[in-house]
Amino acid sequence: MTRIFRLLAALAVVAACGSDEPLVQPAPIEAPSPFRYPVSLWDRGVQGETLLQVHVSDAGVVDSARVERSSGRSAFDSAAVGGAFQLRFLPAHRGGRKLPMWVKVPVRFSRDSMAADTAS
Repeated sequence: MTRIFRLLAALAVVAACGSDEPLVQPAPIEAPSPFRYPVSLWDRGVQGETLLQVHVSDAGVVDSARVERSSGRSAFDSAAVGGAFQLRFLPAHRGGRKLPMWVKVPVRFSRDSMAADTAS
């Protein structure tokens, strides 16, 4: 999961929407992964990835989350959405003004990556 956070933190977009100030995307705050691998799928060795769209408020909290691309497993999708509400971000901003914004968050359920996250 830390790779996802580093990838999202590296995203910064300059927008010309009537302002000379750059628009900076929300940056995830490093924390233990809030995503819990469903035990039944872990035991069977099933892996997958859910792509979420999350709405990050101007306070940096996720106030809405939805599945943009399903993993094909409802248990993964539900775990991804449930965990998303525990994520925290530095909010998007433009010129010192904090802004709410939708961002995409890939959630990979992999036995290797989840074991690595548990160890760190």
